[in-house]
Amino acid sequence: MESITRFINCQVLRKGELVREDLWVRGGTVIDPMPLFYGEKCRENNIVDCEDGIVAPGYIDVQLNGAYGFDFSSDLNNIETSVRQVAKHLLSHGVTAFCPTVVTSSPETYREVLPRLTRAEGGRHGAAVLGIHLEGPFINKQKKGAHRESYVWDGGLVTSEDVQKMYSDLSNTSIVTVAPEITECSTIRWMSGEQIRVSLGHSMSDLHQAESAVDCGALFITHLFNAMLPFHHRDPGLVGLLSTRKNAFYGVIADGVHTDMAAIHLAYHSNKDGLVLVSDAMAAAGLGVGCHQLGSLKVEVTDVDGLLHARLADQPETLAGSVAMLDFCVRWFCRASQSNAAGALETASAHPANLLGLASKGSLDFGKDADLIVLDEQLNVKKTFIAGVQVWPELPALA
Repeated sequence: MESITRFINCQVLRKGELVREDLWVRGGTVIDPMPLFYGEKCRENNIVDCEDGIVAPGYIDVQLNGAYGFDFSSDLNNIETSVRQVAKHLLSHGVTAFCPTVVTSSPETYREVLPRLTRAEGGRHGAAVLGIHLEGPFINKQKKGAHRESYVWDGGLVTSEDVQKMYSDLSNTSIVTVAPEITECSTIRWMSGEQIRVSLGHSMSDLHQAESAVDCGALFITHLFNAMLPFHHRDPGLVGLLSTRKNAFYGVIADGVHTDMAAIHLAYHSNKDGLVLVSDAMAAAGLGVGCHQLGSLKVEVTDVDGLLHARLADQPETLAGSVAMLDFCVRWFCRASQSNAAGALETASAHPANLLGLASKGSLDFGKDADLIVLDEQLNVKKTFIAGVQVWPELPALA
């Protein structure tokens, strides 16, 4: 008989609200306990006392460049080890699934790395790998940010043939970021038809170009406000999609550095259901102050008033990704947006699951995967479970 686990003394996140009730898990799935009681006459085998904590779906990070010294764009010889090590570390931050992100690179790098970054189930070994996020090279050089300019696309309007030639193998890819002003609508339609989520970013796009891209199938905006034209009342650019295309999701880096609190508050209250928190973490995340690697670029991490800033070593005015993990971003977002805890938690669970079309993840409805976290009232992660099994902190082995 399959083991039945009951989570007690908790508030469970259900449909945007924290509900005081027990949560039941069987065979890695959240279940309705009523048939157990009245049909099978069964009870639980295991009890998890949440000590008045919150039970929420595990976090899903759709933009993660690396962490703890590992970089998915430069560790070519050990890419499998890099993903495996980062996936393990993510469990302590409540992340149960993620999209390893490869920044603008050479065609040779894509040919070497992309076939090896395969999807994988989560477990004690680490968070699930949901597919690659390719951030570049089909971006605008004027908004390249920390991406190496020599690798940024310079071949005219991007066609589907250009995409296939550049990447060679898209079978492991879930998201591709492009600048809409340099990408043909037919290319966006083609990628969408291949079940790839097209994201808009690193762009000089005006609102009309952005709307056209969404109408052609684009579903996401990469790190809103960053690496795009600022909002202007005569042409709000990509930011204007918050109002005119509410079917589009948008990523926000709530690390206390990339996006001001007022901007986060404005975005969230313009389109609550579309906001997807991302860490945009790079190799320096988890390592502290010092000089670190992002792809082929050197990055300097400094402490400014208690917040870690990562900037290009040779261009200190340019932010180079985040060094905050997703659990920190959830806590910061809750403060910045003046959201309640339930709303903040959904931006890192339900919303990314909806973006990726993951029917079995992102909520604790009956029948969903029991990938979940237990948090305290301050939204600090206390325990992480995948398929109903505690994966962090690791339980001692039975004698």
